Amino acid sequence: MDLYEYQGRELFSEEGIPVPEGIYALTAQEARKAADQIGYPCVIKGQAKIGHRGQAGAVKIAHNADEAEELAEQILPMSVRGHKVNGVLVCAAANILHEYYVSISVDRTSRDYDVLATAAGGTEVEDIARQHPEYVKRLHIDPYKGFTLDDAKVMAEQIGFYHADNDQAADILLKMWKVFSDNDATLVEINPLAKIGDPDDESSKSLCALDSKVSLDGNAAFRHDGWKRFADTAPADPLETRAQQHGLHYVHLNGQVGVIGNGAGLVMSSLDAVAGAAHDQGTDIKPANFLDIGGGASAEVMAECLSIVLDDPQVKDVFVNVYGGITSCELVAQGILEALDKLNATAPIIVRFDGNAAQEGLETLRNSGRSNIIVESTMEKAAAEAARIAAQLETGATAGGMAAGTAAAAKEEDR
Repeated sequence: MDLYEYQGRELFSEEGIPVPEGIYALTAQEARKAADQIGYPCVIKGQAKIGHRGQAGAVKIAHNADEAEELAEQILPMSVRGHKVNGVLVCAAANILHEYYVSISVDRTSRDYDVLATAAGGTEVEDIARQHPEYVKRLHIDPYKGFTLDDAKVMAEQIGFYHADNDQAADILLKMWKVFSDNDATLVEINPLAKIGDPDDESSKSLCALDSKVSLDGNAAFRHDGWKRFADTAPADPLETRAQQHGLHYVHLNGQVGVIGNGAGLVMSSLDAVAGAAHDQGTDIKPANFLDIGGGASAEVMAECLSIVLDDPQVKDVFVNVYGGITSCELVAQGILEALDKLNATAPIIVRFDGNAAQEGLETLRNSGRSNIIVESTMEKAAAEAARIAAQLETGATAGGMAAGTAAAAKEEDR
């Protein structure tokens, strides 16, 4: 459960972490009033559940009321990497002397919690971390012992706050831990945690959280009545809503290849395989969705999955990647055929099976006589074919012609 910046700031403020004065606004007129109340200059920040909003043009500085309203009108209709902006946060502008990055997160590899911090924070922190990993300090937290003030002070000293108050930095780190632990969070991040103030007045300098990124564990919602205030007011994606109603795990992305698999790990690998294949082929093709069908792959489930995926107008073809465990791949194949009959779908369907009755399932599909079904022996080959076909369809080739051509090529290869 990801929070918007303005919602994460609420948790920070409640715990005593310093944040600039800010007002959330849903319209340009509300943004104008908020800017007048806060004063100028102020920052108009589009609220979307993703980073790099500044680079996308969703964060701007306003110097007067007309400019605040105009900038809000520009930002409110925006989407940032597929995430719709839901309101703007109008914040007091701060004189930034230095930027730091700090976060606390769940580390599933080491099965503990991690505090990560660097004195090289800001918008390019990911690049800095890749190029200079020695700049990033990490502290593992034992889940049974927690994070203490002594731990926070050691971390603050290691980061190097460039003459900022190490005691204040330690206090903020400890309060971040409180936000993290009390709210069953999986991530609490401040980027930037900034030293602000007058460079010529030492007494004016202090640390302030200029942004917030907070993710909560949705499984813990039953013990947090206060989370009701974080209900997303943005219109829900209709395809995601529909999938949720059928008990399917679906995330709508901004791409052309529909992806269906069983198991979150396999689906994630499939997304990576499609993106990697498209990169190797020199195209801009991307996965259109994440759809995990779980353990069930009956005709009814497959019909609903394919219907949801193909109702996305951007989808050119579908990559079905199934590992048969309890579920037989032969039954999955029958489900796909029955689903296509039910939907009368002609879009290319690229299928890779492995595991229980994989060969029988692939043979069932090969013998179906459907020119729009393409079977491949490996995930990599299937992903590459899905990316290639989607790229050609994107340029105007017909789905029927593409699938028929692919099927003919496959038969020729078999000979």
